[in-house]
Amino acid sequence: MLESFLNFWEQTGFYMLINGFMADGGWKNLVMILVSFLLLWLAIKKQFEPLLLIGIAFGMLLTNLPGAEMYHPEIWTKFMNGEIGYGTIMHDGGLLDMLYIGVKTCIYPCLIFLGIGAMTDFGPLISNPKSLLLGAAAQIGIFVTFIGAIFLSFTGEQAASIGIIGGADGPTAIFVTSKLAPELLGPIAVAAYSYMALVPVIQPPIMKLLTTKKEREIVMKPLRQVSKREKILFPIVVTTFVALLVPSATPLVGCLMLGNLWKESGVAERLCKTAQNELMNIVTIFLGISVGATATAGTFLNVERNTVTIAGKTIEMLRLPTVEIIVLGVVAFGVATACGVIFAKLMNLFSKNKINPLIGSAGVSAVPMAARVSQSVGQKANPSNFLLMHAMGPNVAGVIGSAIAAGVLIAIFG
Repeated sequence: MLESFLNFWEQTGFYMLINGFMADGGWKNLVMILVSFLLLWLAIKKQFEPLLLIGIAFGMLLTNLPGAEMYHPEIWTKFMNGEIGYGTIMHDGGLLDMLYIGVKTCIYPCLIFLGIGAMTDFGPLISNPKSLLLGAAAQIGIFVTFIGAIFLSFTGEQAASIGIIGGADGPTAIFVTSKLAPELLGPIAVAAYSYMALVPVIQPPIMKLLTTKKEREIVMKPLRQVSKREKILFPIVVTTFVALLVPSATPLVGCLMLGNLWKESGVAERLCKTAQNELMNIVTIFLGISVGATATAGTFLNVERNTVTIAGKTIEMLRLPTVEIIVLGVVAFGVATACGVIFAKLMNLFSKNKINPLIGSAGVSAVPMAARVSQSVGQKANPSNFLLMHAMGPNVAGVIGSAIAAGVLIAIFG
């Protein structure tokens, strides 16, 4: 009886956790479990992107519980080295390994874009094509952060994946990272969705710092009415142009525009509603849990040693890549916001009809949260000012811009 009890005890997660804690580096699993609790608190109590962050945090919890065997990073390492195929994963993998196939093959991000397209009105962008420039300006944050990541000794593939955080577009960040740097998927996904949730906190101070009260009070002219024909042609024309310009961006942009075409055509209401609701909800569940599963203790709390030569002396330094990613994410988001606002101010130097620079901050692709922030800050300066529809132009342009930027980086490093 005693031997049976001891055998049972040694197979429990409690024993593995205690035994692992005493081993070298075993404490990391406990830390990751606590981090997952923190993210769950932020998602539920503070409502930080709860639809995805709850899944990511719970996936993180599942993958770090000793003995659960739901996700096997060693299997995916062999897969990336070409030693095994999907057949082996299906045979030997756990539940989260199966779900992660949808991330690895980039199915989930594309289906998310399909749902986003079905929910998005591109009318403000069509009505004011100059909004495209503001959306493009905000993508500068991606490339500035890319350079910063290279400076911090990340590889080109890793730097490209980190830079995409500046687009404030979680699915695009996952799409790029799963292709270029899957080992960083957990930290990058957590950073991307956390900063998306913090849009109302991060953006307003930057917007106020870069604008005067007079600029924030600018009232813009009402947008013209966009015809149904224009709305139907827009997704077709954009898909064709982007696919020819940046073929690697076609999966994201194509799915985005297909969803929008269902919406605007008026003849596929059932498909549009399915993409908006059932499909979007199902994919969100799978995406969140499987991305969270990649946040294992070994990757999330990885400590690296680098040797640096300063003044002829070789110094060994410790690096915490996850901390660097989180810091670079803030930089990316801040630079993207600032570039959008500054470019709007530059456009006012050559424009007859003045633009409220606050809408430039909506060039990041956090739809529609960034546009609502522009509206909120604008109304505080001028209660009679309504910027929401004007801000939606650069906001949806940012979605397209971040997808194109992703395609460019994949074309270079993929």
